[in-house]
Amino acid sequence: MQDFKQLQVWQKAHLLTLAVYKATQSFPSDERFGLLSQMRRSASSVPTNIAEGCGRGSNADFARFLQIGMGSANELEYQLILSKDLGHLEAKSYETLYASVTEVQRMLASLIKRVRFAS
Repeated sequence: MQDFKQLQVWQKAHLLTLAVYKATQSFPSDERFGLLSQMRRSASSVPTNIAEGCGRGSNADFARFLQIGMGSANELEYQLILSKDLGHLEAKSYETLYASVTEVQRMLASLIKRVRFAS
């Protein structure tokens, strides 16, 4: 078992989650139970799955939870595109969040490879 808070990818994913929560505060109220909720769940799912995987007993389990986190990051990537296209996110905010999610995706991919190789 390792301390998930020490992983750079968890730290970046946590900051991304905070940024998504902040960016979605200005979404229209009719999106409260729709896209806003989905984005927040997707964003928070990434660091949550990293943390849960760190608490598992094997590298195979850890890799599986990292892969689930990657799926959530991919969901968030699409939801950012949709939010921009619907006019809910300004271009600057979209670009910043999109860059963050792609960085987390790259970091997760690298960690997944390392963990699977160590198995």
